[in-house]
Amino acid sequence: MIWQFKPSLVAVSVLLLSACSNQFNPTEREQDIANTPEQWQQAKASALKVEDNWLQQLEHPHVFALVEQALVNNQQILQSGYDVAIKQQQLIASGAALWPSLDLSMRTSRSKDNRPVSYNNASSANLTLSYEVDLWGKLSDAQRQANLDFLAQQASFEQTKQRLVGDVVSSWFNVIAAQKLLALYQQREKNAEQNLAIIESGYRQGLNDALDVYLTRNELNTERSRIAGQQATLSQAIRTLERLTGNYPSGALSVEADLPLLNKSIPLGLPSELITRKPSLMASWYQLLSTDASLAYAHKQRFPSLDLSATLGDSTARVSDLFSPSSLAWSLVGSISMPLFDAGRLSANEEAARLSMLRQEQVYLASLYDAFNEVETAISQEQSLQIRYLATLKAQENAIAAEQLSFEQYQNGLVTYTTVLDAQDRSFDAQSSVIEIKNQLIINRINLHIALGGDFSQPTNESTEQ
Repeated sequence: MIWQFKPSLVAVSVLLLSACSNQFNPTEREQDIANTPEQWQQAKASALKVEDNWLQQLEHPHVFALVEQALVNNQQILQSGYDVAIKQQQLIASGAALWPSLDLSMRTSRSKDNRPVSYNNASSANLTLSYEVDLWGKLSDAQRQANLDFLAQQASFEQTKQRLVGDVVSSWFNVIAAQKLLALYQQREKNAEQNLAIIESGYRQGLNDALDVYLTRNELNTERSRIAGQQATLSQAIRTLERLTGNYPSGALSVEADLPLLNKSIPLGLPSELITRKPSLMASWYQLLSTDASLAYAHKQRFPSLDLSATLGDSTARVSDLFSPSSLAWSLVGSISMPLFDAGRLSANEEAARLSMLRQEQVYLASLYDAFNEVETAISQEQSLQIRYLATLKAQENAIAAEQLSFEQYQNGLVTYTTVLDAQDRSFDAQSSVIEIKNQLIINRINLHIALGGDFSQPTNESTEQ
């Protein structure tokens, strides 16, 4: 019976293994997206290669120091760095499944018998070597998934760094713009005080009406109210910058710089280059490949598993006699197991992995077209802001001249004081708009650099192994 059973067992094993000969190994995806334009729709100039190291173009040591401080102390970037380290350890743990495992177990006991009274000592030790043969590449798929998750987390970390640097620089310029507006409000307060002194003097001499005095006092109080509000805005902008650098938001940070005028265009590159250059898109792509590996692993869970184990052990009455060459025992076992009935659990897991893959495909496509949209929007926004800045700059010159002329005509009795107030409001709107649009140009340029995937530092020649 025994010899008749052995060929049958071998035949069944061969049958089970041959049933899985058609392995589930999805082909490697190609990062090729249809309907990608050859050039940016809003670009007027030829597309040159995107330049990295855009931060150095600012040429200001203070902002460089703030960026370095943020990269070291910012809590969000530190969290992202720990996420990368966690994924790296998970990758190491996943790769360990491809290697044999060696375990040592030891046990000692003492028992008492009452009939007759006796004491028994027993000690045992076993050294077990176990190994699962990766017949279908299931374990390799699990390691590949962990590797892709690690690469995705690395790419997300790079995107987080770029976004953090952009936020620090943008907040730095927001502080400068807030300081410029505060200085403008304070200058207008001084002008209002001078105007009030002149009009009150004229009123006492009977040259001006009481209405003009009230209107001037109202103008002065309005400017003081604006100053109080702008001081709060400036303090909030400073605290935002301090938090980005990982410091306590005391509002005590001092910033001394000017708003540069960005009148040079930047290289935009090609839309097709964005796919492999922007870290967030690479992270989404790696996540999509990870779902492919997850689906392959879920499918191969339904295949037979071949496990090998070897045990070397000993059992004696004394611990000191363990592993004596004369009493060692060993065993070598090979086993094949295959799920036959699990109420649809493995099938449902595979279907869930397939649906996750399909969902991640849409996530990747959405992130890709969102990235295209960010670039196109930033390009058109910069063109619009450039036109607005030039027009507002001319409006500022005319508004300042009109303000001065209206007050001179008022003193000569040619116009009413409401005309002066209207001219002053136009001048104020034009001057504040110039500052705000100039800052918007800078912020939009920073966002454009990040949207294009341009790095803030000089890239190294090191390549990440995939």
